[in-house]
Amino acid sequence: MPSSKARHSDSIERRASPGGGGGGTMSTSRDYSVNLSVQQVLSLWVQGATLQHFAEMWYWVFLWCLFSSLFVHGAVGLLMLVMLQRHKRGRLITLVLVSVGFLASLSGGVITSAAVAGVYRVAGKDMAPLEALVLGVGQTSLSVVISFSRILATL
Repeated sequence: MPSSKARHSDSIERRASPGGGGGGTMSTSRDYSVNLSVQQVLSLWVQGATLQHFAEMWYWVFLWCLFSSLFVHGAVGLLMLVMLQRHKRGRLITLVLVSVGFLASLSGGVITSAAVAGVYRVAGKDMAPLEALVLGVGQTSLSVVISFSRILATL
């Protein structure tokens, strides 16, 4: 029967340091894999049932916000190109306005996705992949509604 020391050493690896010094670093063989693949996000497939880490939640919500924002800004950019095709500087105006709008929604998406993931993490709640989709697309939808409403003019 192996000793408890031998059994314990099976779960711990000793690796040499890159500097070539005699000391090694200890690392446990626990699996802390996070689901940060774009393919997993688009297919709504997660290893395990839910998103548990802050980085996973933030990344998934942010990517859905990014993809929906790309879709909205792409559609609006095409509409602007068609409507401004006879204008002297129509292409330049389209490029500048779509770029500024996308960058503004991108920076807002980073902040709000982090806030949503932080609330979920502090509450100790796991996030389902479909919740990340709804929250990410909801951020873009809310941004479109606020942009077209007169609420900002009243502030």
